[in-house]
Amino acid sequence: MRRQFLFLAATAPALLVAPGLAHAAARRRASPPLAQRRLELRHAATGARFEGPYHNGVDFDAGAMRELSIVLADTRTGTVRPFDPKAIDILWEVGARERMASFNVLSGYRTPASNAAVHGAGDSQHMRAAALDVQVPKAKLASFGHAALALGRGGVGSYPDHGFVHVDSGPVRSWGFDRAAGVARAPARTPEQIRLDRMAEAWAQTRRR
Repeated sequence: MRRQFLFLAATAPALLVAPGLAHAAARRRASPPLAQRRLELRHAATGARFEGPYHNGVDFDAGAMRELSIVLADTRTGTVRPFDPKAIDILWEVGARERMASFNVLSGYRTPASNAAVHGAGDSQHMRAAALDVQVPKAKLASFGHAALALGRGGVGSYPDHGFVHVDSGPVRSWGFDRAAGVARAPARTPEQIRLDRMAEAWAQTRRR
């Protein structure tokens, strides 16, 4: 009888603790896995692509960011500059809001010489590797631009006549939007900018063949 009592006394703490451990294990099993952030991105001028996760749910993936920096390199010289992860995150978040999983990028990083060649702003975020000009289908262009504005992070420019939206991780600002009418308007484009846009698309067409 004494041995039976001692056995019950020894196992009682385990019986008391076990339910708590079981609940903790159940909570761990029920916790959702960390959500990866994935992108499918193509540079229109070069045909270079990135497809896959760039963030593991906790931090940016260094290898993926190196690949993205190469895809978004300056198209005139091939110069690569580490791309700003915050700009990539802006694109991903706007895409998630707009249910867009794939992006066609017209311009990423630009060297100062390339920026001058397309008459970019003297303080363009493209020169910081912190800006993306993204082709957007006409039906989604206005909502994409306004979704980017709603984030309140960085700059947003709308170019509906040319079918793209600019997003960057610089100071919060916007252009090309008629707020009174709730629609986007395109800033005037120089003939040189239009010519270079056409050249980029023509080059992209040759890469698709």
